[in-house]
Amino acid sequence: MDLRRSIFGLSILIFFVVSHVAANMLLNVQHKFAGQQKSLSAKKEHDSRRHRRMLYNIDLSLGGNGRADSTGLYYTELGIGTPSNTYYVQVDTGSDILWVNCAGCTSCPVKSDLGVDLQLYDPDVSSTAQRVTCDKEFCAVASGGTLPGCNTNLLCGYTVAYGDGSSTSGYYVNDVVQYNRVTGNLQTTPANASVIFGCGNKQSGDLGSSNGALDGILGFGQSNSSMISQLASSGTVKKKFSHCLGTANGGGIFAIGEVVQPKVKTTPLVQNQPHYNVNMQSVEVGGTVLQLPTDVFDTGSQKGTIIDSGTTLAYLAEAIYEPMMNAILAQHSNLTFQTQDQFSCFEYADSVDDGFPTVTFNFENSLALVVYPHDYLFQLTGNVWCIGWQDSGNQSRAARDLNLLGDLVLSNKLVVYDLENQTIGWTEYNCSSSIKMQNGQSGATFQVGSHTLSSAWSLEAGRFFTLLLLTVMLYNLIN
Repeated sequence: MDLRRSIFGLSILIFFVVSHVAANMLLNVQHKFAGQQKSLSAKKEHDSRRHRRMLYNIDLSLGGNGRADSTGLYYTELGIGTPSNTYYVQVDTGSDILWVNCAGCTSCPVKSDLGVDLQLYDPDVSSTAQRVTCDKEFCAVASGGTLPGCNTNLLCGYTVAYGDGSSTSGYYVNDVVQYNRVTGNLQTTPANASVIFGCGNKQSGDLGSSNGALDGILGFGQSNSSMISQLASSGTVKKKFSHCLGTANGGGIFAIGEVVQPKVKTTPLVQNQPHYNVNMQSVEVGGTVLQLPTDVFDTGSQKGTIIDSGTTLAYLAEAIYEPMMNAILAQHSNLTFQTQDQFSCFEYADSVDDGFPTVTFNFENSLALVVYPHDYLFQLTGNVWCIGWQDSGNQSRAARDLNLLGDLVLSNKLVVYDLENQTIGWTEYNCSSSIKMQNGQSGATFQVGSHTLSSAWSLEAGRFFTLLLLTVMLYNLIN
């Protein structure tokens, strides 16, 4: 296993809205670090920047709990407007709206270190664009009511400010988004749909930096302004989606709709939380339950457990991290540790799966998340291995009681988000294989597989892997 395993070659994502027409969708997704020799510290820095934003309760000014990510782990290509232009947006299950940089923007990035060509969306040159005014239903829903002083000439604006000092603001636009409609097993035809998204005309902080800059962010959170909520409110989709993040040798799947195979056991989502919070109940190391303080699993402000596919590693509350690490290393008192790339590393010549214990997180409804040694230990070079677990308290004192479970524990698992029933679940799975999904009206099922797609955009030669990604929207076909 080499360092690229920690990148988890995750392909994954996206969707989009089909108004009045049911469809399945397929889009390419690109991993930020794919094909690059990124250090472990680069992943840790990504997580650090992300968490500075996640750990603040920052709401969109027009309602809903939404906060954007910093440089995304993975991103997708969207065609927007008529005629269509290409935009690259990072994908995030931890934020709530889609927004792209717009014409007239202040401090928007003009170039990106990722090798993609950035451009500004201009609603004035799209024949299908309509600016959303504050008297429209979407604006009232997003803001929780009609805005004071609203009139038909006042645009429906949005503002998101972050704990690290960066921000984005602008107004909402309704325009068409281009995508590939799945018409059979691995078969697609071009299609488009009407979507309400943010037109960002002012960015600050990291959002204006060329370091990993993209054209915008695609949020997949729970608020009324999110795309999944827009789709569900129109009756075109069930409020359910899934992802399967593969390793560097695999691929990934992101699907909107109902997965019927494999079967997935679920646990309740914690209510009234901006992220996908769950109730952790115990931690086992090598089959032995750790004796932990009774309040370590409480959920509240800066406490509890978040399932977050946008985080690279796994961050554990101080009260869990120390006893867990002691138990993992109990049989290895002879190991000599050294700091490599900000990680704790050691030399080990034998099989880590044979020499180190599995870690199991147990959740409400008897749902377990098993993490193997080859997942939480990274081979740096030769016989040098580094520990992927992180102490939340070392990242931020405010976050010392928070557990953030990212791709270190989510890779090679199908994760299912059922927002209709407020549950989340997972099962171990080969993400380079296929899943079976069901049509909501006919009851028919079909397979959706991880599939390598030819790149539709121009990137610097050899700089990235071409990631695959199936995004499927399952809903009722209208004859």
